[in-house]
Amino acid sequence: MRTQVVIIGAGPAGLLLSQLLDLAGIDSVVLEKRSRAYVESRIRAGVLEDQFQELLRRAGVGARMDRDGEIHDGMNLAFDGRMLRIDLAGLTGGRTVRIWGQTEVTRDLFEAREARGGAVLDCAEDVIPRGFDGEAPYVTFSCGGASQRIDCDFIAGCDGFHGVSRASAPNDRSETSERVYPFGWLGVLSETAPVASELVYAYSPRGFALCSMRSQSLSRYYLQVPAATNPDDWPDDRFWDELRARLPEALADGLETGPSIEKSVAPLRSFAVGAMRHGRLFLAGDAAHIVPPTGAKGLNLAGSDVHYLSEALIQWYFNGDPVALDTYSDRALARVWKSQRFSWWMTRLMHSFPDDPPFNRRLQRAEFEMLEESQAAQIVLAENYVGLPY
Repeated sequence: MRTQVVIIGAGPAGLLLSQLLDLAGIDSVVLEKRSRAYVESRIRAGVLEDQFQELLRRAGVGARMDRDGEIHDGMNLAFDGRMLRIDLAGLTGGRTVRIWGQTEVTRDLFEAREARGGAVLDCAEDVIPRGFDGEAPYVTFSCGGASQRIDCDFIAGCDGFHGVSRASAPNDRSETSERVYPFGWLGVLSETAPVASELVYAYSPRGFALCSMRSQSLSRYYLQVPAATNPDDWPDDRFWDELRARLPEALADGLETGPSIEKSVAPLRSFAVGAMRHGRLFLAGDAAHIVPPTGAKGLNLAGSDVHYLSEALIQWYFNGDPVALDTYSDRALARVWKSQRFSWWMTRLMHSFPDDPPFNRRLQRAEFEMLEESQAAQIVLAENYVGLPY
């Protein structure tokens, strides 16, 4: 079998790259180990930057998002019971974010690839990218017990932090950077009305809390917990009681509770590879970088990677121009590190760090007070939250 681009991973990054390439007349095959039902069911991010929304529209998968997704022109920070609204639209010249879950993005992309006859093989086991340090890369894998090989021009690794693509990249060419945080987020999805009309990021000495939503009848809440927490140790009543204790009183009093329909703990880490290109193997999304979810950047960074990579491949195929491919890693990582900075800053501001001395806690309070008092500080936050330019 032969194609122009083999894409490893059928998450949003891989599917979106395949769709954009297809619309430009470039063939690809997407390899995925898990079933479509499994990939679509993963509960992930839900805050989309305006540029990522436009990328989905360019890919022809923005109709449901535009119809059913919720535009948010602001977000809220709560600190020791004090509330501060950040006017995203007012501070950024009208730019906003949209609430539209990653599960919905993935569903739309799968349907679009199916409608266009896109090759998505969700039976791919033992995937190995090979020969990418030369001019004739290929990928071997097994499907239904049969060994297969696909020859190609390029390989795109969109298979996440634990995937084979990053593991296959030469370590001596890529200096990675990582920080693992001593806590995670215990997340609960419930069929309840959101406690607020916009997202609320809350600091309390008991730990961080986030009030988010997927719709007006589906809420997503998070609590900061120790990294080794077992979600089974948190029955629903305990979760709701702790959430109330971390929210400002006015919000806590209006919290609607109900049975959880999903509960899990996500670890927090910051991670970035030193290079996102290795010969004809290109990394994108979580295969290249991880950010704490505090800044809502994970899925959005995958989108910017796909933007840069799809444009570079299109220029190479249609103009024979290798410059965009040669500069892909530097361009993508420049935006990645700005988002790393913002995600780290939001995490440091809003979380209670174990063993922090009183000096550090006082600095957190001073940082929040600076935001309360300075429109310039709010503008910097708002510009980063709605998304830095591609």
